[in-house]
Amino acid sequence: MPKQLPITTYGMDILRKKTRPVRKIDNAIIDLVQNMFYTMDKSSGIGLAAPQINLGISLAVIDISALEEHKKESPMILINPVVKDSHGEVTLEEGCLSIPELHGNVSRPDQVFIKYNDFDMNEVEVELKGFMARVAQHEIDHLNGKLFIDYLSSEEKKEIKKQLSEIRKGNVKTDYKLHIHSGDSFLNL
Repeated sequence: MPKQLPITTYGMDILRKKTRPVRKIDNAIIDLVQNMFYTMDKSSGIGLAAPQINLGISLAVIDISALEEHKKESPMILINPVVKDSHGEVTLEEGCLSIPELHGNVSRPDQVFIKYNDFDMNEVEVELKGFMARVAQHEIDHLNGKLFIDYLSSEEKKEIKKQLSEIRKGNVKTDYKLHIHSGDSFLNL
């Protein structure tokens, strides 16, 4: 049975580090992917990257089918993903399970070509458009130590500085388990 893993929060170093590649698929990775999908679902998320569960590996899961307008979209498992090319631009509001209660308008390409490995470690190239392209870019950013707030203007960053400080301190409420950095220790809430 899959288990719900705590989500790392803003302020934890792992969210700012580039991940290392996954070299092989074993039972631990298969179990991890199941736990990631379960955690994402229980947290009402649509994407989850390994750094968000305190792991520095290049792995992310996506499932936007819970959204009515995307219910026909298949879930994706991205192992070692890289954006190879992109086109267009659209600005939409984004949020993140690791930065609860905060949202911001982010401009991203509307079409991306990504390369990643499947469960057999075969290389796959795919074109993603629209909302799926946005979610994939958000998760790939996590694998490269980048957060959606990095795209905000300096004025917008000033406006959320206090909220970010509160999240860093663990003063945030969610309906999912958090892994919060608190000084030199970590709290699982």
